[in-house]
Amino acid sequence: MSPASAEAVMVVAMPPVEIHRVCLPPSKTTFQKLKQRLSEIFFPDDPLHRFKNQSSFTKLVLALEFFFPIFNWAPTYSLALLRSDVISGLTIASLAIPQGISYAKLANLPPIIGLYSSFVPPLIYSILGSSRHLAVGPVSIASLVMGTMLNNAVSCSADPILYLKLAFTATFFAGLFQAALGLLRLGFIIDFLSKATLVGFMAGAAVIVSLQQLKGLLGIAHFTTKMQIVPVLTSVFQQRHEWSWQTIVMGFGFLAFLLITRQISMRRPKLFWVSAAAPLTSVILSTLLVFLLKSKLHGISIIGHLPKGLNPPSSNMLYFHGSYLAVAIKTGIITGILSLTEGIAVGRTFAALRNYQVDGNKEMMAIGFMNMAGSCSSCYVTTGSFSRSAVNYNAGAQTAVSNIIMASTVLVTLLFLMPLFHYTPNFILAAIIITAVIGLIDYEAAYKLWKVDKLDCFACLCSFFGVLFISVPLGLAIAVGVSVFKVLLHVTRPNTMVLGNIPGTQIYQNPSRYREAMKVPSFLILAVESPIYFANSTYIQERLVQYGIS
Repeated sequence: MSPASAEAVMVVAMPPVEIHRVCLPPSKTTFQKLKQRLSEIFFPDDPLHRFKNQSSFTKLVLALEFFFPIFNWAPTYSLALLRSDVISGLTIASLAIPQGISYAKLANLPPIIGLYSSFVPPLIYSILGSSRHLAVGPVSIASLVMGTMLNNAVSCSADPILYLKLAFTATFFAGLFQAALGLLRLGFIIDFLSKATLVGFMAGAAVIVSLQQLKGLLGIAHFTTKMQIVPVLTSVFQQRHEWSWQTIVMGFGFLAFLLITRQISMRRPKLFWVSAAAPLTSVILSTLLVFLLKSKLHGISIIGHLPKGLNPPSSNMLYFHGSYLAVAIKTGIITGILSLTEGIAVGRTFAALRNYQVDGNKEMMAIGFMNMAGSCSSCYVTTGSFSRSAVNYNAGAQTAVSNIIMASTVLVTLLFLMPLFHYTPNFILAAIIITAVIGLIDYEAAYKLWKVDKLDCFACLCSFFGVLFISVPLGLAIAVGVSVFKVLLHVTRPNTMVLGNIPGTQIYQNPSRYREAMKVPSFLILAVESPIYFANSTYIQERLVQYGIS
């Protein structure tokens, strides 16, 4: 064979070289580019895709299912589901009634407002909400913040009518803000309340709330309205002459009973009903005890008269003009953010356990419209409660009908049972509040933050001590500021690391973590854990110079 023919054979034997041509993206106008970018930011799930190429009737059905999630599950509802929802609804009602009365007093509102807030909002949420297990009603943190912020502007004892007007107005603006976030799909704003921030804030608030309840447990009549730890403890010991030994004995006795039942349910989840029934049982027993011994027990403060009947309309009490409007708006926005964060977090937690999805934007709209309607029916800020939702889940709730059953039970209470609460002592309400908020102190999460991220732990501590020693709103603002600073720090000073190749693989890892990783000769492979843009370009250039690249 000649050399020329051999060369020809070799050329024929070589595999063909594949050439991939890269085309330019299709030309778009500035408006089209802006529209696509905004759609990716605000509508990544394309909520209207189901409406395309559908008939008018189908579009109407889909619209009803989209805006009213009750139409998704109502057609397939059965008696078996109703049986489970009735049991869970009655169970959470036994917890919601005493907690509603207690949390209303925490917000410096008449106790009856707490029961009103456990009737109308759950009915509205059952129609608009997408969570099957969220139990709606007043919560401790929102009650505390509202009571603190409004009381700093208007005394609840000196001018109770104006205070009530501001509470309803703040609830309206809280709902308006929440619904706007959902409609405009701006839910990412609440993500600035990081886990670390909430752990510290809730722990600090729980401590303050618990210390404030010493007023009821010790029988003190004249107590400070301030919410910092130093004034509260000072007031406790300055008013020692007002301490009532009868109140102390019964108050701490019932507190011990509630804490023991809580521990039983935590250690044995199947006995969830023990802690769920304990508050109402305590209310009944303490009321009977005070009623039977009223001639011998002097100085024990009681709730007193509670009016019977349905929620009176309060739209005429909304305060849309005057010098306190700014206070109502600010209170509404802050309590709205807090209650929205808690409600969505609780809903997603139990949805993950049952493997179904909760639409965050729909939840914002549901909670927002619920509070707007509540402000017009003598209710204050409500959201999904973790304690009641946990009981609802453990009791076997299947749909939002459990909220309807709970609201129906509250309705019966409002219409027929209110006189029975006349002799309910205030110390039992204090004990119920302490038992409810003590679970907000998550020391295990704080320890984990310390082990994983010291800066997150610092944000947690800032929130905790800010609430304890400064004030609840400022403590939250400090914590949010630290969280935002951390975000900016990660963006402008991203982590960079030199990578090496793990022999025999196409994998590149950090040699300080993978000892077998070898640096590639004559090459520097650098990983930047952030997008590169103007805010961090100078920093990355400095790091490259440090690594020897000019």
